[in-house]
Amino acid sequence: MFSKEGKVKDVKTPRVCDVVWHDGEFIKWNDARVHVMSHVLHYGSSIFEGIRCYSTKQGPAVFRLREHMQRFLNSAKIYRMDHQWNLDQLCDAAVELVQRSGMDQCYLRPILFRSLDEANPAFGVNPFPNPVACYIGAWDWGKYLGDEAIEQGVDVCVSTWNRLTPNSMPPMAKSGANYMNSQLIKMEALLNGFAEGIALDDRGYVSEGSGENIFLVTGDVVLTPPLSSSILPGITRDSVIQICQELGITIKERTIQRAALYVADELFFSGTAAEVTPIRSVDRITVGSGGRGPITAKIQKLFFEITKGERPAPGDWLTYVNQKKDASSTPEGFARRSLETNTEDTAPILFQAAARD
Repeated sequence: MFSKEGKVKDVKTPRVCDVVWHDGEFIKWNDARVHVMSHVLHYGSSIFEGIRCYSTKQGPAVFRLREHMQRFLNSAKIYRMDHQWNLDQLCDAAVELVQRSGMDQCYLRPILFRSLDEANPAFGVNPFPNPVACYIGAWDWGKYLGDEAIEQGVDVCVSTWNRLTPNSMPPMAKSGANYMNSQLIKMEALLNGFAEGIALDDRGYVSEGSGENIFLVTGDVVLTPPLSSSILPGITRDSVIQICQELGITIKERTIQRAALYVADELFFSGTAAEVTPIRSVDRITVGSGGRGPITAKIQKLFFEITKGERPAPGDWLTYVNQKKDASSTPEGFARRSLETNTEDTAPILFQAAARD
């Protein structure tokens, strides 16, 4: 019997920022609309990012903002999506959106996609005639794999769907089209009663989850698949690698056989949405003691201490929004060309929203 829970259960979304950054302007959430004949809807021509902003004693802090936005730019370059935005402008836009949201913590979603020139529409696969649109939205998002998953871990399966081959679609680009593959992996897992699926690459080696990188612990060594295993170069993955180095834990990138998942001492996912989430079973085979292992716990503890601003990071990982506020409000700061004449619209507006897919 298939599980029906996966069709209705999703991450809690208690609040959504009622303004969206769109090509240099702040517009109302309800005005962020796309024509049904846009190229992106027919051919999947989009790239995006997921970025968390954490609540700290110093106010909201965006985690590794510049690294995420640089990957965003890299993805656009790979897909030949020419646009006018540079790294500083995108980072400034994200910071100001958090300021306008009034939220202490949130999830940021930059997206760049091929739209439609309604005066001169183009409907073919050729993407070049279509204009490119850029948006950034924000919402309060809970734990991606469930509130209890951080401590108790999740049950996963090895998917029958493989990850994309590097020369068919570029795994290192965070593109919307790639996530059709992710959806197949995720749906199969949910319908079979698992929280997540692990995909193998085209050679049969472990790749990653539908939206997470994966780490394996054997003894006192942490292993993670290399980029050659068709993985997305995760920002949180890189953070975990640096945290391991900070803790003196041996970390190695190497190919991992499927069977190694079953005999690992510990397994865990990493990702912006998943953060650091333990895996307690794979294909109903218990991993280690069946819960969060000691090395995972150490890494997880340090990760959350850093994101809460309680402990220095190995690098400049937190962008404190309140510290940027004065600079962005000056004439030299980021341009505010929308909603300037309406104080009601420029004030942070939040509303209740149903959970999203």
